[in-house]
Amino acid sequence: MNVLIAGAGGIGGYFGGRLMEKGQDVTFLVREKRKQQLEKTGLVIESPHGNYKGSPRLMTKEDRDQTYDAIIITTKAYHLEEVIKDIQPFADESTFILPLLNGIAHMEPLIAVFGDRVIGGLCFIETTLNEEGHVIQSSPIHDLVYGERDGSISDRIMKLNSVFEGANAGFTLSEKIMQDMWHKYSFITAMSGITSLMRSPVGPTVNIPAAKQTLERLLNEISSVMKAIDAPIADGLPDMQMQKMLEMKEEMKSSMLRDMEKGLETETTHLQGWLLEKAKDHGVDTPILEAAFAHVLIYESLQS
Repeated sequence: MNVLIAGAGGIGGYFGGRLMEKGQDVTFLVREKRKQQLEKTGLVIESPHGNYKGSPRLMTKEDRDQTYDAIIITTKAYHLEEVIKDIQPFADESTFILPLLNGIAHMEPLIAVFGDRVIGGLCFIETTLNEEGHVIQSSPIHDLVYGERDGSISDRIMKLNSVFEGANAGFTLSEKIMQDMWHKYSFITAMSGITSLMRSPVGPTVNIPAAKQTLERLLNEISSVMKAIDAPIADGLPDMQMQKMLEMKEEMKSSMLRDMEKGLETETTHLQGWLLEKAKDHGVDTPILEAAFAHVLIYESLQS
């Protein structure tokens, strides 16, 4: 299979690099500035799982060379509308689309354009780009989960499985990918919400009693909204996710907090904002979620 990866930042660069390392046919769709940087430095991964450097095949949206068997979307959520337009010339009726964006809000517009070609996906990884544009992956977790939205084991999903199999990352085929995505949405909305609200890594937010109580309330608010909209979440999800946060390295930060520290745009509208709209529609009270959202919106207003 030939694979197009939209984006070569921390996520696209990491998983795409691991596929290149395996010998897979991979092309990156990037902006001109990133293309020039990668042409100069190569794609460099620095990771506890092993470093890698390769010469990636690159293109911008102006390059219309061919269609691809699979397109993996790894951009930030606020670039979704743009990336949908950018990838359309590279997709035909048999191309399937694997989005790795945070949250759930991106699924509806993707399905509206690409229909059943859209499969489910998510990733758990802590990465960033350094000043040279190298992908810095700093934690034991480097997982990508994917699957058909209806849970079936189709021929096409098995073809994708063969692409991922043997690569140096945790690629996992799931038969319950939509539940996996909702669970990840809950987790990242809570983690990004509490760490950005407290301007703190995860450690103090679970070790200081007042902060931990706030986090517990946030997890329960998120679960209440998801239940109100009949999301396929497991019973006891807040407790499971609190336990997961207790097990994380104390210095772990959400990507939202890292973006705020760099003065960048955030995904809060896609994460906290989208869920708050659903809470309002269903009359669910969410004061902690609202406070976290307001805090990041104030930050963004001061950047403009």
